[in-house]
Amino acid sequence: MIRCKRVYQAAELSDGQRVLVDRLWPRNLRKEALDGEWLREVAPSSELRKAFHHGEVDFAGFTQRYHAELAAHPEHWYPLLDLAAKGNLTLLYAGKDTEHNNARVLADWLEDEQERRGPGSSPVCYGQ
Repeated sequence: MIRCKRVYQAAELSDGQRVLVDRLWPRNLRKEALDGEWLREVAPSSELRKAFHHGEVDFAGFTQRYHAELAAHPEHWYPLLDLAAKGNLTLLYAGKDTEHNNARVLADWLEDEQERRGPGSSPVCYGQ
């Protein structure tokens, strides 16, 4: 199961493996306070993050562009599929918006990939 949670919320046993998926380190959070790992490479590019936060692109556009970035770099997110296959995976994010954030987009992407992957299948080719 893949879940999303604000990084400021306390860790729970049901979280399973916890992974921070933001490009920037969360404000007011000490590095040793993170109960999990940080995969900044899987986060949206700085350009896309800034465009979304400044309102230059809406959430639908953000999602579309983030999907393109994910498709171009499966090496960044593919290990998360293995973690999710072993048990619960919680994607951590710092933003206040619990519905419109990169962790939700990534969770949906990973769930779609899990369905495509299926048992005994090989990785999907994203080349053009």
